[in-house]
Amino acid sequence: MATPLDSFHAVIPAGGAGTRLWPLSRASRPKFLLDLDGSGRSLIQQTWDRLNDLVPAERIHVVTGHAHAAAIREQLPDLTGLFVEPSPRDSMPAIGLAAAVIGAEHPGAIIGSFAADHVIDDQVSFAEAIGQAVAVARTGLVTTIGITPTGPSTAFGYVESGDRLDVEGAGSARAVRSFVEKPDAETAARYVAGGAHSWNGGMFVTRTDVLMGHLERLQPGLHAGLRTIAEAWPTSARDDVLDRTWPGLTKIAIDHAIAEPVALEGGMAVVPGEFTWDDVGDFAALLDIGAASSPETVWVDGSGLALSEDGTTIAVVGLDDVIVVRTHDALLVVARDRAQQVKDVVAEIRRRGRDDLV
Repeated sequence: MATPLDSFHAVIPAGGAGTRLWPLSRASRPKFLLDLDGSGRSLIQQTWDRLNDLVPAERIHVVTGHAHAAAIREQLPDLTGLFVEPSPRDSMPAIGLAAAVIGAEHPGAIIGSFAADHVIDDQVSFAEAIGQAVAVARTGLVTTIGITPTGPSTAFGYVESGDRLDVEGAGSARAVRSFVEKPDAETAARYVAGGAHSWNGGMFVTRTDVLMGHLERLQPGLHAGLRTIAEAWPTSARDDVLDRTWPGLTKIAIDHAIAEPVALEGGMAVVPGEFTWDDVGDFAALLDIGAASSPETVWVDGSGLALSEDGTTIAVVGLDDVIVVRTHDALLVVARDRAQQVKDVVAEIRRRGRDDLV
């Protein structure tokens, strides 16, 4: 018996080092490979678990680089659909590669892209949102899941909702008026108060033929390259064609390549994601999702988060909202409200030529 998700494939783009989580996250061990919330599962394993509740393992695909392919195979032993990029080209080529190959192998397939390093609570609400998004995507609209804001954050982009759509199985779906880049605090407060804006969680659901059609119009060079790779994918020429074609693909995010222009054309929809979501973008976010300090930590009239990777005892006296992170080769101390600036530390370390530390 057919189910609403029978033609649905999940795609997990797994890239980026997460520089705001240095020194835990490095180029050699990005945050999606780490257990950051003490659950016993890395972020990509949690993403896999979440999606595997909805679709079988053979319909979950991961796109990553050569540097992380082996670690991903180790962490996800049931994974069969692994796409290995020759080099980072941003999210659109990564998702487009999966879409082109999946669409060629499974005509009529619907894909959903889900970041490898996000934390989501409430599987029931997540599944409901995916079901609605797939229903809308069947009609030919590119659909995103808008996260219900918990406050006026300036750390995320926003999705502006328009008129309600009449789609069976998707009673909460609305047209997208626009995508908005990360706003200032005053604008974010206005968005949240108005009720028409949700956070852009970077989740997109679409028919593969619809996505490739938009790419053909909006990014013809990228579309042609992806088609060339997809045609060679089931042949012995795959690796050669991939290595020759990939470096020439336009480096662009899916937001800029598809979401923003297609929304202005009236081709985007949004369904609400009424679940707790966090992109774990910095150490303050770790506190927000309830991460606990290492058991060796001693707090005296202080508060925050202290993580010791090597078992060293960390003692904090008289400091509130402080984050201390100790690894075998680095020590970070940062105020919680300055957590976003950890990326500046990484930039300075690189400037000093210490790439071994990042």
